[in-house]
Order: sequence, then structure tokens, then C-alpha cells
Amino acid sequence: MNLSWVTLTVKNMDESLNFYTEVLGLTLASRQPAGPQMELAFLGDGETKLELVCNKAVTEFDMGQSISLGFAVASVDATMAALQKKGIAIHSGPFQPAPQIRFFFITDPNGLKIQLIEHLS
Repeated sequence: MNLSWVTLTVKNMDESLNFYTEVLGLTLASRQPAGPQMELAFLGDGETKLELVCNKAVTEFDMGQSISLGFAVASVDATMAALQKKGIAIHSGPFQPAPQIRFFFITDPNGLKIQLIEHLS
């Protein structure tokens, strides 16, 4: 069994696509309508994708406080500096719970926590 994708329901497709492509650097694999008030987009180059679903009929969103998506970065310090230049606020961190890992959190436009992780050697 393989993980195919993770689905996020988003408030605004354009705003969310901008965040995931311009801020996090994911590539847009596909974008298509899925009904009169719904649109889907798939992001990522690898086998596992991030699916964004925008349904205009959905008005209530709750991303949950215990969920986050993790992305590996080359450097926590460089990534934090680059995000701050783009006006992206740091949610929390950086943290270093073990000698081999460092990370911090930001949030996407829908309030989902994004963990940016540096694996130290």
C-alpha cells in the first residue's frame, strides 16, 4: 500500500496555490473543475501528492490544532529568513528536540500548521 495524496479543503484556491507553489516551492501537477462550485488541484513531483479542494458551498473550516504537514528544508535559518522577507509569519520555533533535527512552524492561508524541518548531520 502506498500513500497517494493528502487532501486539504481550502477557502480560496488561488491564494492556497500561491502559498504552496510560491512559498513552499511545490509544483502544480494539475488543476481542474470538479462540479459547478468545486475545483481540485494536485501539487508535487513525487509519487505522493497534495490535493487541494475548493468547494464554494463549504463555508465552515476547521483544520484542527493537532495536524501539520512536514517539509524538509536545507537550512532552518535560511528558510526562516526567506519566509520573513516574503512576509510569512513564523508560528512557532525554531525547536531542536534532538541533536539531529531542527524545525519551526508557519501556517498556510487556511490556518493549517506547516512544519519546516532541517535534518542535521
